[in-house]
Amino acid sequence: MIPEVSVSTALDSSAAPANHSQLSPLRFLERSASVFPDRTAIIYGDRRYTYAEFADETQRLARVLKSRIKPGDRVAYLAPNVPETLIAHFAVPLAGGVLIALNSRLAGPELDYILGHAEASLLFVDSEFVGSLTGVDVPTLTDIVEIPDSTVPAPEVPAGVITARYDEFLALADSLDDSPLPWSVDDELGVITLNYTSGTTGKPKGVMYSHRGAYLNSLGETFHNGFTGQSKYLWTLPMFHCNGWCTPWAVTAAGGTHICLRAVRADAIWDAIDNLGVTNLCGAPAVCSTIANAEQAHPLDRPLHITTAGAPPSPTVIAQLESMGITVVHVYGLTEVYGPYTICEYQDSWDDKTGDERAALLSRQGVGMLQAETARIVDDNMNDVPADAETMGEIVLRGNNVMLGYYKDPDATAEAFRGGWFHTGDLGVMHPDGYIQLKDRAKDIIISGGENISTVEVEQAIMAHPAVIDVAVVGVPDEKWGERPKAFVILKKEQSVAADDLIAHTRSLLAGYKVPRDIVFPLELPRTSTGKILKFELRAAETPRS
Repeated sequence: MIPEVSVSTALDSSAAPANHSQLSPLRFLERSASVFPDRTAIIYGDRRYTYAEFADETQRLARVLKSRIKPGDRVAYLAPNVPETLIAHFAVPLAGGVLIALNSRLAGPELDYILGHAEASLLFVDSEFVGSLTGVDVPTLTDIVEIPDSTVPAPEVPAGVITARYDEFLALADSLDDSPLPWSVDDELGVITLNYTSGTTGKPKGVMYSHRGAYLNSLGETFHNGFTGQSKYLWTLPMFHCNGWCTPWAVTAAGGTHICLRAVRADAIWDAIDNLGVTNLCGAPAVCSTIANAEQAHPLDRPLHITTAGAPPSPTVIAQLESMGITVVHVYGLTEVYGPYTICEYQDSWDDKTGDERAALLSRQGVGMLQAETARIVDDNMNDVPADAETMGEIVLRGNNVMLGYYKDPDATAEAFRGGWFHTGDLGVMHPDGYIQLKDRAKDIIISGGENISTVEVEQAIMAHPAVIDVAVVGVPDEKWGERPKAFVILKKEQSVAADDLIAHTRSLLAGYKVPRDIVFPLELPRTSTGKILKFELRAAETPRS
């Protein structure tokens, strides 16, 4: 007879070591470096790292970081998709720190707020972006380390900003104990990264990811992308976006090859596809358009898998890519759920559909991924709406891949988690086959080229101009970016300002991709009887009629 043992007894601290360990994606690099030490792990220009070298630099950097920070301290990186950013995804948590991968498009005031809110201890910055730190004054920062890049001309770095270069900082490991740090954590629910997202309040929120969530989400990414030891993953998706949808850890788990890419350019992408054997890449629909419409575009004689999110991909672009032998998969998620949460799983029966019918099916947001739970569409009372593809409700999510919460913001966390589910603020419908489809964004977020833009944040920047009395910003269709912001500005009496001057003013406060390309000056804005601006009317007027 088998004795009954309770779960609590089985996982008692005295009995746990043999049947329980804390989950962390750090384990993925430890394993790949041990099993595949000589396999190429990273390619960037003329630089190559084996998995053994990848792990060695991670250990060296982690030892230096550990000597400079306390457990839980925040370490920020302002850099493109270069090897140093990839290594940081392992080295910072290995040292006991929390990684903040900063959006390299942010302007000085935005960086100053995020670094100050996070109370970052260290900042690593690519040479190209040192100039963005003008005006940044964060008392908690003890070091600002420059990351030079030999693949681009060295820019002129402002004096008095940098405290050390990356190679100098790394060399400090030689004077420290060279005992390897353990590839493990004491608490899998500890914070591994902090990802800042503007949301809709205008103030960026810090989304906390756990080691456990990152581990499980990485396994889901590995499965759905079909990563193996032969995979060659091209970094077209910024690592600052939800930690690259956890792909730094996922590709490493599979023992695949990371092909780093400093900037998303058609020639560089196609060069990597043709000459480096790229098998997988991820990105916003704008990346798909860049690939499909490039001068270098041509049919492939081997598989290439693209995972896209941010907005439904254009059926035209899907058809273009499919004609080249490229498979496109659509996913949906948010920063608060580690990136992709649902995936539009392909059904064999769709083979018999027409191209237009298949494209419409593929543009849906789909079903929960392997590591996720089933997404729900609910009404105001948290009841599921009918699965009729017509009744709209809010998309709510839960599970291991929902954030721990917003950093230093318990009220916003409680609001997001009301009713025991994470509220996305996105409105959608449930199809009879269980696939969800996004219909609108309840909080007026603009998704441009995969970037989330808060209309409130843009409006506040425009309102900072002394000639402006009121403004409304909405997303308008854009062939390349999916959407882009457009501003409707009301000026104060007897005040005048040119649209170009207002754009320049806004650009001084915000990242370039958030700045409206078009600013118009209507006599009035449409409003409700209570004075609320009717943004849906502004959007409707800008949307072409079919």
